[in-house]
Amino acid sequence: MRHTLLGAGGSIGIPLVNELLKANEQVRLVSRSGHTMQGAESHNADITSYEEVLNSVKDSDVVYLLAGLKYDIRVWREQWPKIMQNTIDACKRANAKLIFLDNNYAYGRVNGKMTEDTPYNPCSNKGEVRAKIAAQLENEYKQNNLDAIIARAADFYGPYATTNSVPFLMVFDRMLKGQKAQWMMNADKIHTFSYTLDCAKGLKILADKKESFNRTWHLPSFNPPINGKSFIRLVADELGMKADYSIMKKWMLNLAGLFNRTVNEVVEMLYQVESDYYFDSTSFNEYFNYQPISYKDGIHETVEFLKKAGIKK
Repeated sequence: MRHTLLGAGGSIGIPLVNELLKANEQVRLVSRSGHTMQGAESHNADITSYEEVLNSVKDSDVVYLLAGLKYDIRVWREQWPKIMQNTIDACKRANAKLIFLDNNYAYGRVNGKMTEDTPYNPCSNKGEVRAKIAAQLENEYKQNNLDAIIARAADFYGPYATTNSVPFLMVFDRMLKGQKAQWMMNADKIHTFSYTLDCAKGLKILADKKESFNRTWHLPSFNPPINGKSFIRLVADELGMKADYSIMKKWMLNLAGLFNRTVNEVVEMLYQVESDYYFDSTSFNEYFNYQPISYKDGIHETVEFLKKAGIKK
């Protein structure tokens, strides 16, 4: 089959390509930057343009929408609905299946476990955008206009998750450089993290199974969740360091947000770290008999990957 990745080169796109190529699949990478990987076809395109999306997905069997936009609500409101509609319309024209890699912002603040049946109740501007574009896609497959999947994940950690990964920026990168780790708000609250290689394998599994389409899946993530103290301790143990860390309080982030747009955009999402955050992937794990990697082993593999990439203590 031909697999086309819209938004190639990210923390899930790279390991997904590795999984597809290992299975001798044909892979086309689509990005503005012209991202390349050995064994895959590369294609430049702006996915805010319908014609460029249509040209990119021609002859595809499965299309993955993996795009990551600038973390700015103004950009999200303008571009996400357009990108989703372009991708839906192009996949319908190309008779291709669509898999959308989503986050869980649409759920809003949840008391208890987040499952595939959790209703949309966004409590942030970015969550409202995510709920809107998820509904766009759901309406299409519920009307049998195309075969599609919404594949959701929690916050990423693992190989290839660097510049946009909070665990990398606040824990791995700092500790590998001999600095004290950081955590936001409360290190005693539990939080699910999705391991990049598990997510890539999960997407490949979903693409291969006809019966997995036309519904939402939570990509495999290790349960139960882990709290910040334990996460930092596992990284420290792996590095042979003390598990020292500092807490970034809400007032600090509010103050920093006055001078940094990206930090300001993070503030509305702090509800995800103010209370327990349990992203449950039991449905996937049981249906596909899949065991996600433990945090201990995932952190070990992440440290090894980062050391090989040149980030060393």
